Amino acid sequence: QVQLIESGGGLVQAGGSLRLSCAASGRTFSTDTMAWFRQAPGKEREFVATISWNDYTYYRDNVKGRFTISRDNAKNTVYLQMNSLKPEDTAVYYCAAARAMRVITGRNDYIYWGQGTQVTVSS
Repeated sequence: QVQLIESGGGLVQAGGSLRLSCAASGRTFSTDTMAWFRQAPGKEREFVATISWNDYTYYRDNVKGRFTISRDNAKNTVYLQMNSLKPEDTAVYYCAAARAMRVITGRNDYIYWGQGTQVTVSS
C-alpha cells in the first residue's frame, strides 16, 4: 500500500520557521516528481513547490526565497523548509507524488497524496 505521511506542522509566530517532512512507503519514489500543496479554509488547494528526480525545483511566486524543497531518496523522504513565515501561509500542507520526471505544478497530475499537516502562523 502506497502511503505518504506528512509531519512537522504546528503553530508558529510570524517570522518563524518550520520544516515539514513527507515519508513515502509502498514503492520507490526516487524517480518521481514530488511536491507540496496547501489548502487554506474556504480556498482551493494550491501548488507550493515541486522537485524532480534530479533535484530541479520550482516554487509559487509568493514563497520564493522563503521556502526550500528538498529530497533524500535514500530515505524516500521529501522536505519543505519554511522560513520567514507569514499569517497568509496558514493552511493544511499536503505532500504529493507524480509518476513523472519533470517538475509539475498541476494538482491533477499528482496521483499519490498524504493526509496533510496543519501549519498555523500567528501574527
